Amino acid sequence: MATSPAPSLPDAEQYLAWEREAAFKSEYLDGMITAMAGASERHVVISTNLLAEFHVRFKGGPCRVYNSDMRVAVEEGKFYTYPDITVVCGKPELADSFQDTLVNPVLIIEVLSPSTEAYDRGEKFTRYRKLKTLKEVLFVSQDRMHAELYRKTDIGWMLQEWEKPEDQIAFETITANIPLADIYDRVEFTELEDARE
Repeated sequence: MATSPAPSLPDAEQYLAWEREAAFKSEYLDGMITAMAGASERHVVISTNLLAEFHVRFKGGPCRVYNSDMRVAVEEGKFYTYPDITVVCGKPELADSFQDTLVNPVLIIEVLSPSTEAYDRGEKFTRYRKLKTLKEVLFVSQDRMHAELYRKTDIGWMLQEWEKPEDQIAFETITANIPLADIYDRVEFTELEDARE
């Protein structure tokens, strides 16, 4: 999802008060505020496909899925962001009485955009890893069929990748397998993109 700079504010409390009245979503990182722009059609389709898959699998169980409207606090007071998809298993823990900021995700998913991919994989992923409850982070490409799952283990974060339609992403924290073909349902790639593979 593309972003553009917005005015900075000195602390997180002011950011939260300001954003709750704002007409658009923004991210807060160490005193800097960045307004979040809209997403491409592919980005929206992929996110919607993932949300639908999780919603069906979670019915009657302990886990729930949130779309990109749920703010997540990382290093509370330093980083607030809106992942494309957030999953919680068990009782959701919210930062305050406004009940609009989650602090205990187990899985975060980011659909990569050309304008923010480096940030998502770099600074944002570094910050996500500071969440004590977080066990898995999935990056999904929108330019080709490709997904990368980072899983927290006793020896660090391990990577697993998938790129074929029949491949199934094997999540551990939520005991679910989701076929790549279902994630990319109704996503069309151009001939030029196909030729690069």
